[in-house]
Amino acid sequence: MWIVRIALSRPYTFIVMALLILAAGVATILRMAVDIFPEVNIPVVGVVWRYEGMSAEEMNKRGLNINQRIYITTVNNIEHLESRSIKGVGLIKVFFQPGTTQRPA
Repeated sequence: MWIVRIALSRPYTFIVMALLILAAGVATILRMAVDIFPEVNIPVVGVVWRYEGMSAEEMNKRGLNINQRIYITTVNNIEHLESRSIKGVGLIKVFFQPGTTQRPA
């Protein structure tokens, strides 16, 4: 409550403080390094399978496991695979070795 009383008795002080905080924030943003969000070049492909009404366990058994084995045996430069299944949807993420590029068809 004491800060509210001070703010009501000295409104210009709080306005100046708010403007100083705003100016400091803008100055910090402008001086911030450009590479705060560096370019990440991790080659990843996501494959989504949809079968309405199929349980997550059945999706994993019938769809994802089979496709993962197929990808491992037929696709080059795979680092690892991740998969997740929920009711009616299966997702496989294929992570390739760094530097892997798409070969022209």
